[in-house]
Amino acid sequence: MVNITKKELEIDNELKKKIEFICSFCNTTPNIINGSIRKIDKTNLNYI
Repeated sequence: MVNITKKELEIDNELKKKIEFICSFCNTTPNIINGSIRKIDKTNLNYI
């Protein structure tokens, strides 16, 4: 039987501030979306 484990990812606030600072030089606004990792147990397959 195949078991799939899902884990939510959140971006650290410090990293988010650095990205926003870099984008301010380019006059753009970043669109940051939290994602997830899906891992199939007993294999080395991961989906982001």
